[in-house]
Amino acid sequence: MSKEFPLINVLNVPFINTTQADFLTAIEDRINQRQNTFIVTANPEIVMYARNHPDYQRILETADYITPDGIGILKGAAILGQSMTERITGYDTMLALLQWGNAQQKSVYLVGAKPEVIADVKSVVAERFPNLNVAGIHDGYFDDFAPIAKDIAQTKPDMVFLAVGFPKQEQLIADYRHQNNGLWMGVGGSFDVLSGHTKRAPKFFQKHRLEWFYRLITEPTRFKRMLVLPRYLRTVKQSARKNK
Repeated sequence: MSKEFPLINVLNVPFINTTQADFLTAIEDRINQRQNTFIVTANPEIVMYARNHPDYQRILETADYITPDGIGILKGAAILGQSMTERITGYDTMLALLQWGNAQQKSVYLVGAKPEVIADVKSVVAERFPNLNVAGIHDGYFDDFAPIAKDIAQTKPDMVFLAVGFPKQEQLIADYRHQNNGLWMGVGGSFDVLSGHTKRAPKFFQKHRLEWFYRLITEPTRFKRMLVLPRYLRTVKQSARKNK
């Protein structure tokens, strides 16, 4: 874990505590220097999964940065008596890096999502980021990542965004990041939003930290996954009492 930023530990997951702007500056500098960088954007679901899966917990410990992706992480830190500066979401980070990469004529490799989604991502990136070199693009339907990793090793992109969901994306990054000195970042469902297949919460919901509620009412199938949030908050409260 990088020592550039102060860390706040929430249920054994060390989150960086900084602003999105300062974080991006640090990441851009590392990309320019071709430093091998592994970013995890973690929400309460990931924290609870790591708590129950020691192998995944160990993968998180190898990350250079873990960012607080979700208001639940800020709430958890507050319960533990620590103030976290702001959310640093995976989607916003990815979008900012694509914009920066376009301005700096960097290269990117995109892996994940359904074939029709990644096809639309390719079109969106070509239109919105014409100076960004797409070193490679592949959907998330693969049985073996090794050939893709081999292509990444040959094309040497500045940034690799992997959108196959946790824990798979972090496991793949941990296994293959040594093959390319650049940025490796799992971005979950971000390609669905970038492509327009999934709508991001309107500004009102973002401003009032209710993106989770918007996703719930627009995607009722997420209800079971949402049940992890009260369990997470209960576990954080238990941890806070234990530490008193």
